Amino acid sequence: MESVIDQAFAAALYTEGDAGLDTGASLLAAAPQADAELVRRGEEFVRRAWQRGWLPADVVRLVRRDLDEHAAGLAAGLIASEVRRYDELPPRWRSQLDELPAAPPANRPDRFSYASAFLALCRLLLALPAIEPVGPPPGAAREALTRPPAAGEPRMLTRIRALLAKAEATGYPEEAEALTTKAQELMARHSIDEALLAARTHGDRAPGACRIGVDAPYETAKAILLDAVASANRCQAVWNSDLGFATVIGFEADLEAVELLHTSLLVQGTAAMTRAEAGQRAGGRKRTKTFRQSFLMAYAQRLGSRLADGTARATAEAESDADGGAPGGTAPGGAALLPVLAARDLAVTEAAEQMFPRTTTTRVRGATDLDGWTHGTRAADRARMGGEARGIGR
Repeated sequence: MESVIDQAFAAALYTEGDAGLDTGASLLAAAPQADAELVRRGEEFVRRAWQRGWLPADVVRLVRRDLDEHAAGLAAGLIASEVRRYDELPPRWRSQLDELPAAPPANRPDRFSYASAFLALCRLLLALPAIEPVGPPPGAAREALTRPPAAGEPRMLTRIRALLAKAEATGYPEEAEALTTKAQELMARHSIDEALLAARTHGDRAPGACRIGVDAPYETAKAILLDAVASANRCQAVWNSDLGFATVIGFEADLEAVELLHTSLLVQGTAAMTRAEAGQRAGGRKRTKTFRQSFLMAYAQRLGSRLADGTARATAEAESDADGGAPGGTAPGGAALLPVLAARDLAVTEAAEQMFPRTTTTRVRGATDLDGWTHGTRAADRARMGGEARGIGR
């Protein structure tokens, strides 16, 4: 005999529209004895998401976008309960789990509403497509789940985070510029040190990947900004506009730099845009949407060239140090800098092509607001960093 859970899921998950959800929710609301089984089924849907390449932050981000914050909390609760079954988790999972929203209490505000929201979440989880994995799923072999930390990494990242936090908090553009420039210099130098260390020790670390949300509104400009930051830090970014994220491919230290810098520049850019827009509106201007779009497009494009300059300077300085530190233009230990960096760039390109053998370029709509473009360019000048922007989706 078919259980209440099976009847509810058959009605809600395989019937389009709200009628199926209402039928399934009514069945579950009248069957409190099925509550534990309902959660177990929800955990199964979450487990399928891991098998399809999704990570906790990816799932919550999409649920929040396509449903609402309450559903995101329900998803977080299922994720938290599902991962308890694993002794170890892949890299990056712990920080993502720590940032999950709080799960709402069960059967609130009433059993029917809760069941309806839960079934809508399961319907969305069922429809998740397979995406490119950016790491092993939970439950993989132990050696696949462990990743030795880079030498000196925690101290360096702590220092970089502190600099970027100060840049975001200050109300003085010149101070923000100095702080963010210093942070980028530390990132670039740390990347070079990691590359030379790997070359000297014949380390076998391969490029990895991470996913970063690119949320509406103005997602095209945000994706271009992320691509500029990724390129500056010797990574490549591929944007999936349908699912609202970009996958960044690179070596681990560089991926962490991209995540830190992109978040900070987006915060700085949004704050600068808000200030500039307030000035425009005080003068009687009301074209808010076009101003913001043009501002962020200019901000992203200008940062691309600034980031490229910063990376070139850091590399030239490191090469000069290597020339002075050992005969023949090699760094101490015998690793020639430019060939080492070229080899890592090639490894990242090959990894990106293997991960995304078929990509398309995205046509970007031109900015139409001159004031927004001008203000965005100035804001980018104040927050300059380092790397040439490559085409999104390459």
